[in-house]
Amino acid sequence: MTTPTRTAQTPSRSATSQADLGLLLLRLAAGLVFVMHGYQKFFMNSVAGTAQFFGSIGVPLPGLAAPLVAGVELIGGLLLILGLFPRVVGALLAVNMLVAILLVHVKNGFFNPNGVEFPLLLLAASAALALTGAGRYALGKTA
Repeated sequence: MTTPTRTAQTPSRSATSQADLGLLLLRLAAGLVFVMHGYQKFFMNSVAGTAQFFGSIGVPLPGLAAPLVAGVELIGGLLLILGLFPRVVGALLAVNMLVAILLVHVKNGFFNPNGVEFPLLLLAASAALALTGAGRYALGKTA
């Protein structure tokens, strides 16, 4: 009897567990950031205040965009933390960040506080979760 050999296409259990743990950490960190930004838009600045701010920086349809963005961030962040619908949520949050980069941040250069640096990282995290799913440590299916 021969023992099966591992190929480059078959990751070890240890590598898979490490990848799942990495996805969990990514989901928790990105989810928390999105929850807090959505919370801020709803409850600290208010939707009306967020819409006024969006209008002042040239976001189209600010009265519609403010609750939509706040909802996607707050609910999407919670869903990421839980590991539910990560591909759909990741895609929605990635689009959210791409629009924010194009409408607001790109004109401010690369570095914080107003450049693309931070939203670009959130875009990458969201896109990565949209492509990979939530990993094993999630409430939803990871397929």
